[in-house]
Amino acid sequence: MHTRIAVLTLAIAAAGAAAQSPSPTKQWPTATPQKVGLNPAVLDSIDAEAKSGRYGYVDRILVIRHGNVAFDHSYAQDYDAAYKQAAVTESPLNGRDFAAPYNYYNPWWHPFYRRGDLHTLQSVTKTVTSVVIGIAVTRGVFPSLDTPVLSFFDSGSVANVDDRKRKMTVRNLMTMTAGFAWNGGLPYTDPNNTGSMLELSNDWVKYTMDRPMSDEPGTKYNYNSGATVVEAYIFRRATGIDIEEYAARYLFAPLGIEHWYWKRTPTGVADTEGGLYLEARDLAKIGYLYLHGGQWDGKQIVSADYVKASVSRAIAQNAGPNPTYHGLGWSLVPARRDATQSYWTHSGFGGQYLAAMPDDDMVVVLNAWNIGGPGIAQTRGLPSGQMLNRLAAAITDRRP
Repeated sequence: MHTRIAVLTLAIAAAGAAAQSPSPTKQWPTATPQKVGLNPAVLDSIDAEAKSGRYGYVDRILVIRHGNVAFDHSYAQDYDAAYKQAAVTESPLNGRDFAAPYNYYNPWWHPFYRRGDLHTLQSVTKTVTSVVIGIAVTRGVFPSLDTPVLSFFDSGSVANVDDRKRKMTVRNLMTMTAGFAWNGGLPYTDPNNTGSMLELSNDWVKYTMDRPMSDEPGTKYNYNSGATVVEAYIFRRATGIDIEEYAARYLFAPLGIEHWYWKRTPTGVADTEGGLYLEARDLAKIGYLYLHGGQWDGKQIVSADYVKASVSRAIAQNAGPNPTYHGLGWSLVPARRDATQSYWTHSGFGGQYLAAMPDDDMVVVLNAWNIGGPGIAQTRGLPSGQMLNRLAAAITDRRP
């Protein structure tokens, strides 16, 4: 309840906040940690830990507060050496083609696109996808999220149709409550992981839609990458425009994002489950957009109502006294210091992370590439939740 009140308050105040904090369309301003109310010793300790190798292969740590870059460090890694054996050893993470975009060990494709500055987002792509859908909803070209999914498919083209599948809506896809029988909780190197098998199939939309149902839609959280690919298919059927092109026009262009790469599935549908590559400072703009209630440069890019719905608790992702919740393409992680407050986040395979921290006016982006594999010792990886709490504790200008 408290989280919803905080989000509503944020949305109402969005116009004023946007006016006070200029949008970094051209570039982010920079400031010392002290100037934006952060204890530099905490940032220095995180930097030292990353450099020491404690968190395996870390590529980038970016911290933005009060609209200023306060910390931005990159860490060079030799991925040719690290994943040399794995790149040519067949597994679910490279089973389609050793030289292709879905060989996760090939340094021409991962973690950087063609060894450049664009970093794979993996499942953080799902959050960007939700934002693009939200823009289309705002502009009145996308139907209600409560529209049944099967209405976008020709009769007889989907297998295993039952009453549960008929009830499934676009909202269910976006909240990870579609109800499909889906086992995505295993390591991606496990051939029994449904998500890995999705990427080895020839038609990702059909593979997902043909799955039998295991639950009533809307009743159970079950992380499902295929559901987000179905969103891309629906987007094209509903709007007549490819979701990447729509993003280029109505999200990337207004935010000043000029460079990206978006992988495609074998049938040509945009890989909205994990195929987008962005530079870290451009990804941070997505979090900053939401901190400002969907406004950018004084314009409402995505409606405040959609932002509110995106970061409202739709379904619990786990059990416990302070569970993480899922909204529309965002995870809502409880802030350790106050369980009534949440960080708006999404994580991705290998150590990708975007976090918008509304009560702290902070955006954090983490990039890493800890994916394990033949001849590679599994490392701990970046402890994203712990890092957010450390950064929150490092704030020196918080009002009592």
